[in-house]
Amino acid sequence: MNLPAKYPPISPKTPFFLHGGDYNPDQWMPEVYPGVWEEDMRLMKLAGCNEASVGIFSWASIEPEEGRFEFGWLDKIMDMLAKNGAFAVLATPSGARPAWMSQKYPEVLRVEGNRQRNLHGKRHNHCFSSPVYREKVRIINTKLAERYKDHPALIVWHVSNEYNGDCHCDYCQKAFRGWLRKRYGNDIEKLNQAWWTGFWAHRFNDFDQVESPSPIGEDLLHGHNLDWKRFVTDQTIDFFRAEIEPLKRITPKVPVTTNLMGVFEGLDYWKLAKELDVVSWDHYPPYQDQEDMWKFAIGASFQHDLNRSFKDGQPFMQMEMTPSMTNWMPVSKLKRPGTLLTEAMQSVAHGADTIQYFQWRKSRGSSEKFHGAVVDHSGHENTRVFREVAEVGAVLKKLSPVIGTTVRPEVGIIFDWENRWAIEDSKGPRNEGREYVGTVLDHYRPFWVQGVPVDVLSEDSDFSRYKLVIAPMLYMVRAGVGERLEKFVAEGGVLVTTYLSGVVNETDLCYLGGFPGPLRKVMGVWAEEIDAPFKEQRVKVESAPGNDAGLNGTYEGRSLVDLLHAEGAKVLATFGSEFYAGRPAVTVNSFGKGRAYYVASRHDAKFHGDFFGHLIKQMGLKRVLETTLPEGVTAQVRGDGKREYVFLLNFKRTAAKVDLGGRKYKDMISGQEVGGVVELGGYGNRVLERTV
Repeated sequence: MNLPAKYPPISPKTPFFLHGGDYNPDQWMPEVYPGVWEEDMRLMKLAGCNEASVGIFSWASIEPEEGRFEFGWLDKIMDMLAKNGAFAVLATPSGARPAWMSQKYPEVLRVEGNRQRNLHGKRHNHCFSSPVYREKVRIINTKLAERYKDHPALIVWHVSNEYNGDCHCDYCQKAFRGWLRKRYGNDIEKLNQAWWTGFWAHRFNDFDQVESPSPIGEDLLHGHNLDWKRFVTDQTIDFFRAEIEPLKRITPKVPVTTNLMGVFEGLDYWKLAKELDVVSWDHYPPYQDQEDMWKFAIGASFQHDLNRSFKDGQPFMQMEMTPSMTNWMPVSKLKRPGTLLTEAMQSVAHGADTIQYFQWRKSRGSSEKFHGAVVDHSGHENTRVFREVAEVGAVLKKLSPVIGTTVRPEVGIIFDWENRWAIEDSKGPRNEGREYVGTVLDHYRPFWVQGVPVDVLSEDSDFSRYKLVIAPMLYMVRAGVGERLEKFVAEGGVLVTTYLSGVVNETDLCYLGGFPGPLRKVMGVWAEEIDAPFKEQRVKVESAPGNDAGLNGTYEGRSLVDLLHAEGAKVLATFGSEFYAGRPAVTVNSFGKGRAYYVASRHDAKFHGDFFGHLIKQMGLKRVLETTLPEGVTAQVRGDGKREYVFLLNFKRTAAKVDLGGRKYKDMISGQEVGGVVELGGYGNRVLERTV
């Protein structure tokens, strides 16, 4: 795959960072709040904001009665933005329908798994299969596209908002059965075999007997549950395609996006992201001035890398982040002064070409009236938060050369939604503490700590681009994936996988002949059993003398332990306790030109630091800076093949020093030349430019 060194800006109108966020002027109509819109324009300029996401939940304001459309207020807002040199990320309003629609067409309301239809209210409380809802969405989206297709403020379509949830109505049951017929070639026996319906005499004689999983019906056939989740993703995508049809037809040059939600479990974002012209996502890490806040930064960085990886390194939109606090966390603590800028620079460091907030002006009522905003209830610029947002705006103006740049990591880590679904649905070996997401982050952490860029992969990704591929808990190995990983190693790649890998196929049936199933040959091991120690229990892991994996002394395994037989693999560490003392705990298998490591138990940061630290050094993996970074500090990079932009980010309260070595850099904010040792204040950051 021939990937560009630099991508074009999101819109040719904006070869600079977009800075702004969710704007709800229809909550502040002039007849009730005169002068607020004009004041918003003044404040946006003052804060260095050049973008507003408009109309996200505005259906009732645009179509207050069926067939009666009121665009006057939106016309004025679009014109005001353009007049003030700002741009609109214009939304389709399908995330929440008006009450008249629910009243007249109750079929648009969702039916829950217990087969009870919801009342009107909340968001995404609608059926993606409903012909009425699809038609109403088509009408309003067509009118929006026709009305604003030539408007100078329009740069991106924001389609709906945070797609989520499922529906179990008759329309969805019919659609699910059609989906199953297509998947299984209209052969019910293929479905019965794939779902193992001989279990508890749950065989089906006809597709019409199949219903969606339900707490008052069938919910213990794992293949059934898995296919339902696949269907929900595909039906959401089908609805999305219907939503964007008029947009793409009428405004083919305006990119479309919808805002994703990090590692949200309910939809396979690998599939949904393919439908987007540009990826966008909503970013809410708990940056609340804890001593260990830097550990939350690891998860945030991973999710940024995930969103950049969805489209092979293409920069993404940071569609939402809070300028101060949320209102939905258990404790909604304010961000410490200075944190906002570093959080924004973290987004940019990993690939964001926009910084956008939820929300611009704080709501006066309802559930988000205490959620952070650029403009508080005070209504003016004389607040700490406003000043910090303005600081972000000033910094972004100096970073325009970064627009479109990316990074080409040598390391890829697999985070696969279908694998996650299968793990979370399994009954045993652990029914609590499965920790798939946490385990992936544990394997990502050593690279963040050492400043080694990482891509996030699915099982369907191209592995050949990487030197090192890490596959934690690769429980489900879909058809062809084992062969592709074998080829990757045979051609010189290094593969690392762990306990609970190669257990089931794509329909959640266990592999026969021994685990790790299709990975057994390349890994050179056979997992005979798997133990699940109690939560507080630890299993001793002892390094083999003279091992070449950087392991030193004794470690502690926990949670899950594979009982391995080495079948050609070299043993690098053994278990030192329990009845499996002496069995392999870490192995490596030479295979073709490469090698494959198997780690048979879950470990802590010390093990991963030693193991992956050694691999980084041994393989000569590129680090952003060849220096030891202080705890809580990471170094990330973007570039275009000629210039690189190094982001130093400190996620601790205390100041830190970073040695740049003998090389000189340009500080992009101050414009000064820097070198040697530079200091980062508490929660501080630096953006440095260097030639390649």
